[in-house]
Amino acid sequence: MSKYRSIAWLFFLTALISNLFAQQKVDGIAAVVGDQIVLESDVNTVLTQYSFQNKINIFNDPVQLKKLRGEFLKRMIDEKILLIKAKEDTITADEERVDQILKQQLDGFIQQVGSQEKLEEYYGMPMVQIKRELRQRIENQLIIEQLRQVRFANVKISRREVENFYKQYQDSLPRIEATVDLSHILLQVAPSDESYRLAYDKISKIKEMIEAGQDFTELAVKYSEDPSVKGNKGDLGWVSRGDFVPEFEEAAFSLEPGQVSDIVQTQFGFHIIQMVERLGERIHVRHILIQLQPTKEDEQRVIQRLKEIRQKIVDGEATFEEMALQNSDDPNVKKDQGHLGKYAIGAFQVKEFEQVANSLKVGEISQPFKTDFGYHIVRLNGREEARKLSLERDWERIEQFAVDFKRGQEFEKWLAELRAEIPIDIKIQI
Repeated sequence: MSKYRSIAWLFFLTALISNLFAQQKVDGIAAVVGDQIVLESDVNTVLTQYSFQNKINIFNDPVQLKKLRGEFLKRMIDEKILLIKAKEDTITADEERVDQILKQQLDGFIQQVGSQEKLEEYYGMPMVQIKRELRQRIENQLIIEQLRQVRFANVKISRREVENFYKQYQDSLPRIEATVDLSHILLQVAPSDESYRLAYDKISKIKEMIEAGQDFTELAVKYSEDPSVKGNKGDLGWVSRGDFVPEFEEAAFSLEPGQVSDIVQTQFGFHIIQMVERLGERIHVRHILIQLQPTKEDEQRVIQRLKEIRQKIVDGEATFEEMALQNSDDPNVKKDQGHLGKYAIGAFQVKEFEQVANSLKVGEISQPFKTDFGYHIVRLNGREEARKLSLERDWERIEQFAVDFKRGQEFEKWLAELRAEIPIDIKIQI
């Protein structure tokens, strides 16, 4: 199942189960915590999310369902206890931070399901209600985080406690992963003048067809070189400022509903943009993209240039850092002089880097190789093998683990005291 369908189906299931239980038990109260209540529908919503995320149907397994229902109810009771305590201590969430997280999450959801309307459909409720419920969850989480920080930020730990912690838990601590330290020089492949001319002629003819009255969507399906066009037919959905590169955004936000832009050039190629509708600072747009495609000759020119740069470094005519500063297209080169830093083996997002790094000895420089960003040469600055944490080499990291462990113990002890202090009445059989 695709990520898009998985998330959409989760929203649908959550809304469906919540509505079903609400219909079956209008006043279904799972527990009363002080002056707060936990609804049965809330518990079942969490169970449904767990069931879906773990790709199992716990509702068909009475033993596991009972066990998980009890665990989740306990967590929800603890959350209510902590919120009651936070209220007593006048701890509140930063409204600006809540709004920021809410916007990020909603934008992500809308992007994943395709539109605001689809999100409302999957949740089974209007956007106003979705925002209200999601905002409350975010606010609760931030309040509890702040409560824990205020209460346990000043927990201290002695050297002996760190040593005892390491002695007891050293086999459970994470290992130091094998890492490599890399520097690189990047050259992007720029299209030749001929490539530029061919792409511009193509987008110009499409613009003429639009002006002659041909359907924008049909032309997008037929001509657009955006890889996503087969799925979205050129429709980019609802977007906000900051979602696109500046050139595209400036042109898109200047349009009125129904209006079509002039030809717009970005790093991806040439675009024609159509404004579908606008709601405040959110717009719904379509586009047609003709990519600027470098030729084989363009690529060979870049490869040869990288080989010459590499040879100068190998011959001692210049340092790697000097060549990076003079030639690299990496936007961070002035700050880092081509130094990429340390990477754990197996954790590379760009797999070509890992393959090249594994083939090099320390100090060696690779031959040119290609990624989605362009062509690179890489120098292996250092390599560290996987190992266990040790007090001699990793004191600060072990000390932080020990502090976090002690804070967790203090928190659980405090929470147990709160459970005894605040009345809890469980209304359902668990």
